[in-house]
Amino acid sequence: MVRVDPELKRERIRAILPALRDLVSACRACGRACGADRTGSGVGVCRAGLGDGDHARWQAAVPHFGEEPMLVGQGGSGTVFFSHCCLRCVFCQNWQLSHEGEGRNGHFRQLAEVFQELGERGVENINLVTPTQYILPIVSALEVAYAGGLDVPLVYNTNGYDSVELIRLLDGVVDVWLPDLKYMSGEAASRFSGAENYPETARAALREMYDQAGPLRLENGVAAGGVIVRHLVLPNDVSGSYDFLLWLHDEKMTDLTLSLMSQYSPQYHASQYPEIARPLTEKEYHDVVAFAEKLSFEHVLVQEMDSRAVFLPDFKREQPF
Repeated sequence: MVRVDPELKRERIRAILPALRDLVSACRACGRACGADRTGSGVGVCRAGLGDGDHARWQAAVPHFGEEPMLVGQGGSGTVFFSHCCLRCVFCQNWQLSHEGEGRNGHFRQLAEVFQELGERGVENINLVTPTQYILPIVSALEVAYAGGLDVPLVYNTNGYDSVELIRLLDGVVDVWLPDLKYMSGEAASRFSGAENYPETARAALREMYDQAGPLRLENGVAAGGVIVRHLVLPNDVSGSYDFLLWLHDEKMTDLTLSLMSQYSPQYHASQYPEIARPLTEKEYHDVVAFAEKLSFEHVLVQEMDSRAVFLPDFKREQPF
């Protein structure tokens, strides 16, 4: 199990809390920069306002064994699923959570107890799923949890629609960055997620994450720091998968860990959009994988079409998850 220094984490959190409070008081944590007051009554597009900056909303907190193998290790990834989302994806598989806000409200001290309980259960990390809209209470909770003995790495599991300003503040707090990069086209991002500026926002965010943390670092096979970037391949290349891989190559980020996901199926409102109203085909997915191989990516996670995935360093199949 990877260990972090709790006191160093607390020092960094105490240093950034004033700037973080300012960031969300007229919110610019995500690419919408909607200006909602997360320390007061502001709600914004993500619908996540709870009135005081001290509360968050989450659905579940569990040791999760279905993540990338280097996040799971032996104890599982301590995954906390936060409610609401700053994107409005029409194909969302977790729409009850992201669109309808399923979950329960809790003070950051209650959230700190959740983090500590996961740590006591032997998880390999704390994995924050869609955390950006609650970043102030989350970081406040982490300060309390580290004071209480939490000492595992922090994974920031995000849709990629994060501001560079936020990512810079979280330097020294986040250990493993786990962003999606959903689209390379503003037209597709607008049509399917209501966020035309998603591509440039997510690319800038990923660039900052990589400059900050670098390629994934493992200790005894478990993630200790660095970047894993996820990309869900969509039908008809709606996600711009080839352009995405070319961009990573041109940006000299072929040494980051790339997780290519095959599990798309038309969920939520996807059937209303002809381009994505069918499952991904095996050929569509394998063509993207072959293109990544051609571009010499060093560390790639590839899923079989039944969503069982295998880790392919240098495209040599090693272990299932």
